Amino acid sequence: MSGLSETAYAKINLALHVREKLPDGYHRIETVFAFCEHGDELAGETAPSLSLSISGEFRHGLSTHDNLVVRAANALRNSCGVDRAASLELVKNVPIASGLGGGSADAGAALRLLNRLWDLRLPLERLEEVGRVLGADVPACTRSETARGEGKGDSLDTVELGLAGTPVLLVNPRIESPTADAYARWDGLDRGPLGDWREGRNDLEAAAVSAIPQIGTVLAWLSAQHGAECVRMSGSGATCFALFDGDAARDQAAMAVPREWWHLATRLR
Repeated sequence: MSGLSETAYAKINLALHVREKLPDGYHRIETVFAFCEHGDELAGETAPSLSLSISGEFRHGLSTHDNLVVRAANALRNSCGVDRAASLELVKNVPIASGLGGGSADAGAALRLLNRLWDLRLPLERLEEVGRVLGADVPACTRSETARGEGKGDSLDTVELGLAGTPVLLVNPRIESPTADAYARWDGLDRGPLGDWREGRNDLEAAAVSAIPQIGTVLAWLSAQHGAECVRMSGSGATCFALFDGDAARDQAAMAVPREWWHLATRLR
């Protein structure tokens, strides 16, 4: 496609503390979002009508009509009062329901891409507001920068952790872990606020492992790899990650990932 392109950067939660369930069914959380250099890819060019095609390893089962990319495009049109369209192509490189942002990252990429393609010149803060109606993670994924998230995860403060360029290995046992299921299994205990992310935790991990024991297997495998400095589950799972002290150690671990698992060797943005 001879238009514009955007990467839907894969999201990880360096820590995720669940504080309480809110009356509207969401949960109040404290988290630190970080983003990888790679993810899904979205391309687009102007067209008479809005359309979406999907390719890639994880395209199966995804709708080209009721998709967060299309919803993001419509939300942006409605917010700006413009009657514009685009032909969009999404390459799904990242597993679905995997704790890596998924559709939220795709929606964020769509907002950034269409803002350029349609020459809207909206500031990032405005795009985040448009994304807020699409899902709790969409504002963070629209920003795609390291940030502390509170409330539903959509109240954001940019933080500088000095992690840009850090080698990271993502591993998923190829099992979907829907966000709603993981939160439904959360035991409801508030284990305290999030301070330093390195001393934090993922409060959904125990719930996810109880439903998908393979997550525990992945965590144990990553923890045993040479050079792995921080090993945790991201979001609601089932993807787990390890930060490494260098590319060589990460690449050595990547080559040893069991064949039946999905993995991605990348760096933090």
